[in-house]
Amino acid sequence: AMLRLTCPVCGTRDETEFSYLGDATVRRPVLDNPDPDAWTDFVFLRDNPKGPHQELWHHVLGCRQWLVVDRDTASHVIGTCRLTQDVFA
Repeated sequence: AMLRLTCPVCGTRDETEFSYLGDATVRRPVLDNPDPDAWTDFVFLRDNPKGPHQELWHHVLGCRQWLVVDRDTASHVIGTCRLTQDVFA
């Protein structure tokens, strides 16, 4: 079964129009942080949650907007899809 995401700009579309980036809750260390462990954790270490999760998706074949998608990783049920500028403003 194909996932269907509801883009706030374009409406409901198949997942094939989007590109998955990853976890939307990971925060980049400040650029002048000299701690190599902080950067190693940011680049290489990711949780693999089961259940509700926030993800970043790019609408590559549509409006080209970045979205924060609430998805349950166990059931693949898609919740809200919001523009990143509305979430991270």
